[in-house]
Amino acid sequence: MTPGELNRRLVLEAPVESADGAGGVARTYAEVMTLWASVEPVSARGAVVADAPGATVTHRIVTRRRTGVTTRHRFVEGAIVYRIVTLRDDATRRFLVIGAEARAD
Repeated sequence: MTPGELNRRLVLEAPVESADGAGGVARTYAEVMTLWASVEPVSARGAVVADAPGATVTHRIVTRRRTGVTTRHRFVEGAIVYRIVTLRDDATRRFLVIGAEARAD
């Protein structure tokens, strides 16, 4: 992987939880940073979520290695939300390889 292959701008968002007044929490997301990444679709499967047909598309996202990114974070690119499923360093420890899922309706 070369830095020139990181050709997509993604926004990293972190969860923010606040009391909802009924004993639970309301989760929103706050922007942490914008970064360059490579995004490659890996597979897709049909899925029905809340009675709505669609597909879940699995992606491989690669970005420069950084600490503090967890599976509680997510990436956003325009209207596409990538839910982080897995995280690992590449063999050179220069890049972070992320398994993510995006819902396509």
